[in-house]
Amino acid sequence: MLALRLIFLSLLFLSPLCAETIERDLVVYGGTSAGIVAGIQAKAMGRTVIVIEPTSREGGLTTGGLGQTDIGNKQVIGGLSRDFYRRIAKHYHEPTSWKWERREEYKDSGQTRTEKGEETMWTFEPFAALKVYREWIAEVGLELVHNERLNRETGVKVERGRIVSITMESGRVYAGKMFIDATYEGDLMAAAGVSYTVGREANAQYGETLNGVQTAQAKHHQLVQGVDPYVVKGDPASGLLPFIDPAGPGEEGTADRRVQAYCFRMCLTDHPDNRIPFAKPERYDEQWYELLLRNYEAGEKGLPWINSSMPNRKTDTNNRLGFSTDFIGQNYDYPEASYAEREKIVARHRLYQQGVMWTLAYHPRMPEKIRAEISKWGMSKDEFTEGGGWQEQLYIREARRMVSDLVMTQNHCQHREPVEASVGMGAYTMDSHHVQRHVDAAGHVRNEGDVQVGGFPPYPIGYQSIVPKEGECENLLVPICLSATHIAFGSIRMEPVFMVLGQSAATAASLAIDAGVPVQRVDYTALKTRLEADGQILNYTAPPKPTANFTPLESIGGIVVDDSAAKRSGEWLASVLTSGIHQGYRHDNDARDGLASATFTATLPTLGEYEVQVAWSPNGNRATNVPVKVEHAGGVSEVKLNQREHPELDRLFGAVGRFRFDGKASVTISNAATDGHVVIDAVRWVRLE
Repeated sequence: MLALRLIFLSLLFLSPLCAETIERDLVVYGGTSAGIVAGIQAKAMGRTVIVIEPTSREGGLTTGGLGQTDIGNKQVIGGLSRDFYRRIAKHYHEPTSWKWERREEYKDSGQTRTEKGEETMWTFEPFAALKVYREWIAEVGLELVHNERLNRETGVKVERGRIVSITMESGRVYAGKMFIDATYEGDLMAAAGVSYTVGREANAQYGETLNGVQTAQAKHHQLVQGVDPYVVKGDPASGLLPFIDPAGPGEEGTADRRVQAYCFRMCLTDHPDNRIPFAKPERYDEQWYELLLRNYEAGEKGLPWINSSMPNRKTDTNNRLGFSTDFIGQNYDYPEASYAEREKIVARHRLYQQGVMWTLAYHPRMPEKIRAEISKWGMSKDEFTEGGGWQEQLYIREARRMVSDLVMTQNHCQHREPVEASVGMGAYTMDSHHVQRHVDAAGHVRNEGDVQVGGFPPYPIGYQSIVPKEGECENLLVPICLSATHIAFGSIRMEPVFMVLGQSAATAASLAIDAGVPVQRVDYTALKTRLEADGQILNYTAPPKPTANFTPLESIGGIVVDDSAAKRSGEWLASVLTSGIHQGYRHDNDARDGLASATFTATLPTLGEYEVQVAWSPNGNRATNVPVKVEHAGGVSEVKLNQREHPELDRLFGAVGRFRFDGKASVTISNAATDGHVVIDAVRWVRLE
């Protein structure tokens, strides 16, 4: 009997009812990039702080594969966020950081390039980001705990509009004066009873044009025309292929509960000593990929990925084209799902994406050219080693979004409505990935939901968008699942911006403690003063545009056809820069979809041999493999141009080759399978004596 009593007492002592309460000034739930930066800022302000990470790995997407930093304008990234990218640069300055290639061999690609001599670096390997964070955490003595998940049902204790404590599934209790929800899902915010939404708002709700159902905008990442949706081609009675929404697409501009697609940002390598070849998953279901195969059989030519290069011959590989790594329409339940249900959704996404990569690399119905290129690559042995190169962190592009007294909208992004009390800046394109697949009126498969609208300068993000409505919760700040519409969040949702907002949230929390006021009543003048003192960028004035530097057509020798006179198909955007031939140049907005082409034609006055030259304005974000097709007397020749390099002829034109012409001349430039922005400006034919 005595032994039984001792066992009972020991169990009682270890039970959650007797768990010790850990008290800190600030409790941060979520060890994402925003959560870590919030903790570091709180430490700098003399606060006791703890960061609670539900998984075994901190850093969120920044350490989970998203090494291609999406920003829009690097000049608006300041404070601790910029310090992270300085630390990345310092890491890669060390020769020991280069194992699989030499530092001088590496050339980054994609939207963000590190310029020569820049103190920051914007592309990195996942393990390098993790190393930088862990060294930073140790340097400042930040308290971080792993594998502690919030009890979402009963674990948030709220009294008189304030969170008193939060309890984990383990039974551990964390009490604080202030709390920050730095998760991608907004779990603490939701459990505290704060207003939020999931899905797309109707355009009418906030006077937007890019929200809700968007079939008209869905031009990018689209299937080719004519792909049959049925299990048996042409037979509706056989049923739809997997993952096609029978209820779609819905009325244009109306609200729904759909969220943009998730995927894993893969870290691939083509180094034979570090590569794990793509494997066919055990539960591979070929019908899941029938649309992928049919899309190529219907005429798709491009590679279905954005394979941005990272150091050490690795990549950050993202979705591209109509069927790729995005598991479209299979994440609607994720934001509100239980932990167990979320784990199933994540596992299903991983299974799907593993199957995508094996299909692309090895399925006999895939074009040989695609198989040959994809099979060169594989997962990296030295990344995410516990998962064989596959990470746990799914790319949660959006989940819950708070609804506060300020809701950031398309109109704020485009400067149609002012924003007061800035705590950071957004600068990226309003960007949504697809949310559904549906059957169109012609009986073919289409994707819906992709929106990519930019062309606006950086804009401020208001303080009231990261705190709940007044009266809902006085001591909670939400820097990730902030108050924004679906389409505005599509611009804000960038890792460096989350870091900026995490720092601002921690600063506001500390000031609220000092003043003894709710977070909604923090003195903005004091907040602004501290944020700017800590290097935050709260407003931005673009430098004056340079004087127009166009090269007039009449000053150029030879026979010249400008891009304005070319026959263009697909989407070409006029450059905002005042340089180039005649009235400037056009670009394809890095679409890489093979849909944009421009044909330059001329009637040459003299038969004979000519040198064909193409004009472009070089930049680090240009494609290195722009296809140029020349029709001449001897047939058709195709060459590739590297538009990152300067044209070698008078810094305007680059030579394509020498050909004989019988009077008719044609040059076509396209963006088929390119690896960056494609520029069209002018084509010149120069007679050879």
